[in-house]
Amino acid sequence: MKALIFEKFGGPDVLHYQEIDSPQMGRDDILVEMKAIGLNFADVYRRKGNYHLAGNPPYICGYEGAGIVNRVGNNVTGIEVGDRIAFADVPYANAELVAVPKEKAIPLPDDISYETAASLLLQGLTAHYLTKDSYSIKNGDTALIHAAAGGVGQLLVQIIKILGGTVIGLTSSEEKRQAALSTGADHMFLYSDDWKKHVEDVTEGKGVDVVYESVGSTLMDSFEVTRIGGTVVFFGMAGGDPVSVDPRMLMDTSKTLTGGDLWNVLTSHEERVTRSHELFGWIQEGKLKVSEPTVFPLSEGAKAHEYLESRKSTGKVLLIP
Repeated sequence: MKALIFEKFGGPDVLHYQEIDSPQMGRDDILVEMKAIGLNFADVYRRKGNYHLAGNPPYICGYEGAGIVNRVGNNVTGIEVGDRIAFADVPYANAELVAVPKEKAIPLPDDISYETAASLLLQGLTAHYLTKDSYSIKNGDTALIHAAAGGVGQLLVQIIKILGGTVIGLTSSEEKRQAALSTGADHMFLYSDDWKKHVEDVTEGKGVDVVYESVGSTLMDSFEVTRIGGTVVFFGMAGGDPVSVDPRMLMDTSKTLTGGDLWNVLTSHEERVTRSHELFGWIQEGKLKVSEPTVFPLSEGAKAHEYLESRKSTGKVLLIP
C-alpha cells in the first residue's frame, strides 16, 4: 500500500509518499480502505518531534478518518466487508489501508459522507464533551469562545446555540470574524480590539457563565470576564503556556477552573458511538454544519501540512488517498 511517511523530524519536506507494507491485522481488527483522512495540528507536532512517537521509523501520522471495510478479523462480529466506518483515535491513518480495532470503529450512516466524517469527528467530539461534560451548557447560558473561527471553535459555536446558549467569540481577523458569525455566533470581537471591555458591555458588567480557553496565554484575561461563580474550561494553549493560577483567587471569586482532554472521554466503544451519533443526528437535522474542507491528495501531504501551518484555513484540511 501507499502511505505518507517520514523518517526524521522536521518541516513538511520530511514527508514522503511511498509504498510500504500493509498493516498487520489482529483478530479484533478491521482493515479499512481509507476514503478521507483528517489532518490536525497534532500531526504537525508529531512530524516536528514535539510529541513522543512509539517504535522506529518510518513513522506515519494521522488519527482520524473514514472508509470502507476491506477485511475483518476472526473475532469481529457485527461488521462486514463493505460497511462504512469512521474513527477518531486510531494511529497510522495517513495510508491507503488502516487496521482499526473493532472498539474504535464508528458506524457511518449512509447520508453522512466520508469527507464529512473525517472533517467532524476529532473536533466535533471535542466540542461535544466540552459542552456536555467539562461544562454542561444550559438554556440561557452565555459562553465566550477563544479562536471561534477555528475547527473546534466553529463547532462549539453551533453546539452551544443548539443547547440554547448565547455565544461571544474571539478571533484574529475580520475574515475569521465573519466566518464565525456565519456559523451563528451572537457577537464576535477581534483580539486586537479591547475585547474584555466589549464582553463586559455585552454582559452588562456581569461576565460570562463559561469561557472555552484554548489559547493558554489569555487564561487570566478569561478569568477577568467570567462572572462570579462562573467557569473557565482550559483545553489548549495555541498561544503559549498559561500562567499559574492562585487557588485563593478561585476561592475569593467562587470561580472554577477545569481542564479537558478528549482521550479521557473516549474510553469505550459505547462512548465513541453514542457521542458520534448525536453529532451525526444534528447534521441530519440541519442543526450542525461542517464547513467546506480544503482537500489535498494524500500524495501531496507535505503541501497540506504547509497550508495548515500557515493558519490560513478556517475549516478542516483533508487528505484523500
